[in-house]
Amino acid sequence: MATVRVDVQPEMFRWARERARLSLAVLEQAFPRLPEWERQEAKPTLKQLERFAKRTRAPIGYFFLTEPPEEQLPIPDFRTIRDLPVAQPSPDLLDTIYMCQMRQDWYREHMEATGQDPLVFVGSMEARGEVVVTAAAIREAFALDRARQAGGSWEDALRELVRAIEDRGVLVMRNGVVGNNTHRPLDVREFRGFALSDPLAPLIFVNAKDSKAGQLFTLAHELVHIVVGRSGVSDQSPRTLPQREPDLRVERWCNEVAAEILVPLDIFSDDYRRGAELADEMRRLSRRFKVSTLVVLRRMFDAGGLGRDEMWSAYDAELERLRRLGAGRKSDGGDFHATEAVRVSPRFARALIQSTLEGTTLYRDAFHMLGIRKEKTFRDFGAELDLVL
Repeated sequence: MATVRVDVQPEMFRWARERARLSLAVLEQAFPRLPEWERQEAKPTLKQLERFAKRTRAPIGYFFLTEPPEEQLPIPDFRTIRDLPVAQPSPDLLDTIYMCQMRQDWYREHMEATGQDPLVFVGSMEARGEVVVTAAAIREAFALDRARQAGGSWEDALRELVRAIEDRGVLVMRNGVVGNNTHRPLDVREFRGFALSDPLAPLIFVNAKDSKAGQLFTLAHELVHIVVGRSGVSDQSPRTLPQREPDLRVERWCNEVAAEILVPLDIFSDDYRRGAELADEMRRLSRRFKVSTLVVLRRMFDAGGLGRDEMWSAYDAELERLRRLGAGRKSDGGDFHATEAVRVSPRFARALIQSTLEGTTLYRDAFHMLGIRKEKTFRDFGAELDLVL
């Protein structure tokens, strides 16, 4: 019996590998005839096409289209690479957003069912207020000054900031992979985090592949998005800015407020030793305020200690140094239950597990939202969160 081969437009193969951020050389190892498929010199079998779709994480039905689909993020896109808009979101980013939206939908319904009132701070400010005043109001509303003072190490500082924000009703999820799939790491070059604004179930996601200092800045940046009631995904560092209006104004303002939240300029100016050697001083202040050296450089400029050209020159050199340090850095994985709470938000996990134990939510649905398979794992996780099982 003759082997049945499938007609696929060559641009669909290119679309799938570019969408998955996989090079031709990498895919060619598993699919030696891929270059021929892309040149229409050969056709894949259905089984080969199914394997290729799985490898590139593309729905197999897409390969029967005459041209690639235009996939768009379900929330506003503020990402940039070298200050240019990012055209194609990866499957990892899309799946992460969809998972968070599913969790948010459940949590919103849970809040409605339990008669909870909307959170007054969501959308309470406009993205044009005075930066210092806005940052001070956010620090006070979320008790961030006390949270920052409680942090000793970088991880302590991040944990306390997350706790302060969650205590006010915001779900904070930090993950470096898609769900619990360690074979699907999130690329910090694609995005650093996103905010899903909602009056009952505001949600912040932080890419945990970033440094602790980077996560702190992203957390503050996305919190500002929640306060102004604007959902969106971003790769914001203190430098990158979208080139689209009015996004440019909003993102610049969110960056400025985030920096002021983490490093109040008046306190920074008092502690800043202007005559000190630049590299030593920016690292000292980085440890002092628990922010990245990149944020410190920007604050040095804001305080009048560096000129614009001097600041950006030092910024680019420091960014390259940090990239070299970060190359090859691996995580030890840590304790599953502690990691899981961070990934899905302790507030969300407690609400979901309690609802499941009360019979309001199906175990099947809870397992899916938590990314676990066994009841024992579920119960152990609940015990770790101090829930009575």
